[in-house]
Amino acid sequence: MTNLKLHYRFVTMDYTPRTLGPELFRAAGAFSAVVLTGPRRSGKTTLLRHSFPEAHYVLLEAPDVIDRVRSDPRGFLDDLPTPVILDEIQNTPELLGHIRARIDAAPERMGQWLLTGSQESALMRGVSESMAGRAAVFSLLPFSRSEHESVSLLAGGFPEVVARPKTRDLWFRSYVQTYLERDIRQVLNVRDLATFRRFLALLATRTGQILNKTALAGPLGVTVPTVTEWLGVLETTLQVLIVPPFYENFGKRITKAPKIYLTDCGLAAHLLGIESEEALSRSPFLGPLFEGLVASEIVKSQIHTGRRREIYHFRDRQGLEVDFVVPRPEHSLVMIEAKATRTPAPAMAKSLRRLMKATGAESSRGWIVHRPSRGGVDMQSIAPGVRAIPWTELGAIGLGNSLPSRRTLGPAAQLRPPARRNRPQRSC
Repeated sequence: MTNLKLHYRFVTMDYTPRTLGPELFRAAGAFSAVVLTGPRRSGKTTLLRHSFPEAHYVLLEAPDVIDRVRSDPRGFLDDLPTPVILDEIQNTPELLGHIRARIDAAPERMGQWLLTGSQESALMRGVSESMAGRAAVFSLLPFSRSEHESVSLLAGGFPEVVARPKTRDLWFRSYVQTYLERDIRQVLNVRDLATFRRFLALLATRTGQILNKTALAGPLGVTVPTVTEWLGVLETTLQVLIVPPFYENFGKRITKAPKIYLTDCGLAAHLLGIESEEALSRSPFLGPLFEGLVASEIVKSQIHTGRRREIYHFRDRQGLEVDFVVPRPEHSLVMIEAKATRTPAPAMAKSLRRLMKATGAESSRGWIVHRPSRGGVDMQSIAPGVRAIPWTELGAIGLGNSLPSRRTLGPAAQLRPPARRNRPQRSC
């Protein structure tokens, strides 16, 4: 390639298959472009490079590469053989219009442009404007438990933490600093990064609670609109999960405020200063952190199968509360209570049974999701219509089988996965 430097960043880690892989194969057979977004370092590039080993790879991050793109985007693309992986496309959004023109010139060529991006808000604006109908868009979160057995409440699911747990605290410190300096400063005009760091730590203390922006703004000395803006960026970059209320057919009796969680429980524990399993077991945040872990596992089971994220919480003004409500096909519901105990008891099913009765959905199911015990039972019935299951077996509930994602359009052709290659992999 003429005057083009390819920039590689490798981490010598064994490749762990991702649930989203088959969906990417299918999308590459039906769309000219595939866009993969998600938090920084969640494994996007590793997944694409393993899934499409014959594709060329360019990291759009080094200053000389970005300068080349901005000075001559057509020449830059002319030098690229396809298929090609363009990593961190949000750094060069001007390429999207030129890629669209090339797609339109050869619409029969599928799977030629494989794009990744970490700043989903800016990236998605460009995709919606330039690539409508031409790209299948997916999101990738850190590992779920079904993908890697080392995912835990303390470690979370980021690939590099899971691979090297002894470096957990150092990795998270570096991650927070990098995220602040590279992402937040690019998206927001944050003048006082120290205040934003305090905001992240304050969010960790509010995990699992009803979102109260006024209560967040007060201790920081910022305005509610500022908190709203910061939360918006954290949500669109998939650093936090905002879980809306479920109030279908319940009217004004329902609390209509959302709940908030940090997407990765390991990052949340780090921000709370929890550094060991012993400290975690004694922490007053054990319950909320576990609830956040369950929320994240539910969302991963949906979006990692190419499905639409659909998770709600329920709380009414009479005190009835259920942690999570997940709609299923044919108007059925899955209702979940997250309990940090290792010993589920029938009394824990009370709220579930009340809500199941109130909804009148005969096919609804109730689950108590709890921490596993050594030698414990994988699944057990603890009340009529309610079963208890360890969070490590949450995949058995089948929460990923909801409605297809609206962001993956059109039929998807079946593609055979490429043969595995023994070569260095890089985690994004």
